[in-house]
Formats: sequence, structure tokens, C-alpha cells
Amino acid sequence: MADRFRVTLAQMNPTVGDLAGNAAKALEAWQAGRAAGADLVALPEMFLTGYNTQDLVLKPVFQQAAMAAAAQLAIDCAEGPALAIGCPWAEDGKLYNAYLILKGGKIASRCLKHHLPNETVFDEVRIFDAGPLGGPYAVGDTRIGSPICEDGWHPDVAETLQETGAEFLLIPNGSPYFRNKMEVRQNFMVARAVETGLPVIYLNMVGGQDDQVFDGGSFVVQPNGALALQMPGV
Repeated sequence: MADRFRVTLAQMNPTVGDLAGNAAKALEAWQAGRAAGADLVALPEMFLTGYNTQDLVLKPVFQQAAMAAAAQLAIDCAEGPALAIGCPWAEDGKLYNAYLILKGGKIASRCLKHHLPNETVFDEVRIFDAGPLGGPYAVGDTRIGSPICEDGWHPDVAETLQETGAEFLLIPNGSPYFRNKMEVRQNFMVARAVETGLPVIYLNMVGGQDDQVFDGGSFVVQPNGALALQMPGV
């Protein structure tokens, strides 16, 4: 692992269906991260399409447009830090909730959501296929694990990433607000940090979509469970 690794957390508000607008926001965040000397600029779950997409993401033309937008964003962000962004991924007749790592002008890695929520406002079991448990991705000499949202609430994904060499966990989220939700999130993330002995970065989006309000409040937990950083909630 490098002695120093800088992450820019882009706690931002995407618009469902606005691929061009969301890509422009991602590029703006990446440019800010590059100016700050970041090694990685990270955006939340499904940021490129907005979240929660519901049946819009089932349209093949939208899936292909989203993946094309991600490929173009990789080209636009070729010279500078890696960019991590949520995006649907269609492959071999399956559709995944994915987290793409863009670097060097291409989609260099992708993480696929394993645990699909199927309660309250979520209907992901119907919409997406479950991805396999996987290992970390590399940015320079640093290996990073990215459980996607619900994956961070279960120990198996983080444990697999730790066992396969992850040096910290970056967890992108589209986590809607309910009363006392921050305490619930922090309890789960502290559990993941203590279980794995790894630092945990919890990155959430902000904004609203239909009956969902995403309240941000991104934070960082040290391996011993202590809170190291708390970003504003809305």
C-alpha cells in the first residue's frame, strides 16, 4: 500500500434519467478532485443514471446509453485520478447494479452488487441480478473493496474483500432517510470495520426521487470503530 492515498468523496445529487447531466456533475467532481491531488474520486451508487431508477433501467436502450456514457466519461477523465461511479451493467443477458472504476481512459474494473434489497422503497430483486462475491480492485498500489450499499449491511461481502487483499472499504450508497437512520448506518459500518480490521468509507448521495429523500451524511470509520470524519446531512 502507498504511504498516502487521497480520496475525494463527491456527496452529490443525481437526476434519474439525466445521463448527460449526471456525467457532467461527475466530471466536475473529478476535476475538483484532480485539483486537490486525489488518487481516487468517488461518487455514490447508481449515480450515472440517478437512483432509484425503477423500470426505466429495464429498457435495453437505456442500459446501453448508460454504459456508453460511462465509457465516454472514462475517456474524458483519462489524465488524472481514477473515478468510481455507480452505473447499471448489462452482460450475458443479465443486469447488475454495478460500481465502475474508470482509469486510464477505460472502464478498468467493476464491482457487482451481491445483496439486493427487496423491502420498503426497494424492488431490486425484480430489477437486477445478484453479482458474485468478488475481490478488490487496484488504484495504483492500493487495493480497495467496494461493497455496494446493501452489501455493506452484511458481513460476507466485506469479509471476502478483506480476505482477498482489500486495504480499505469504500461503500457507495443510495440510502434514503428515515428517523434515526444515521445511527443505524454507523452501527453497521462500525461492525464491518471491527470485523475486518479495515477503515470504512461510507459515501451516500443527496437529493430526492419520488418518495425517497437521500440525506448524505457520508462518514469514515477507523478500524477500531472510531468515527474519523462526518460530512453534513441534509
